[in-house]
Amino acid sequence: MVSSEDTKPKVGPASKPRGRPRSFDRETALEKALLAFWEHGYEATSVSDLTRVMDIGAPSLYAAFGDKRSLFEEVVREYGTRYGSFGDRALAEEPSARAAVERTLREAAAEYTDPAHPFGCLVIHAATNCTTREVEEPLRERRNANIAAFESRVRADIDAGALPAGTDAAALARHIGAMIQGMSQQARDGASRAELEALVEIAMTVWPRT
Repeated sequence: MVSSEDTKPKVGPASKPRGRPRSFDRETALEKALLAFWEHGYEATSVSDLTRVMDIGAPSLYAAFGDKRSLFEEVVREYGTRYGSFGDRALAEEPSARAAVERTLREAAAEYTDPAHPFGCLVIHAATNCTTREVEEPLRERRNANIAAFESRVRADIDAGALPAGTDAAALARHIGAMIQGMSQQARDGASRAELEALVEIAMTVWPRT
């Protein structure tokens, strides 16, 4: 079910009176919205909650960002760039799948427990109990894309002889995804960085050896 707040017609910036300056900093307002969605999820964060934390009126929110769902979509993109890109960097920069996975998990332990922002991962938690299919499905696709990226890197190492030929790349990638998602929930439940890093040590013991 989509709320009336979600379906309010979008009003683009061009509808604002010509020459009228926007009375708030858009980047600051977007960051405040990001933190609200990260902390409470999509469904539990209302437009009135957003206007309060962003310190703007509803007309300004709709003019600058469109409706609630459009704002959330922009938040997810911003989150991916600012907070959620450590896995992509590890896959691009590390010389092996094992090194990339271990780095990803260790950086997840640090990021998910950083007191400077809400704990855990927005992409994992924001759609919890969400009844809006157009919101839930893109987040699921992002999570599955992350698993697919790990599977691709594992297969590349198998082909290169860095992993045993019989390695189940799909299962290993699912294991990595389960670790990341579980660490996010553990962080939400109060686990410390040290406790999550201890999980990383255990997780890496199952890594196949040549």
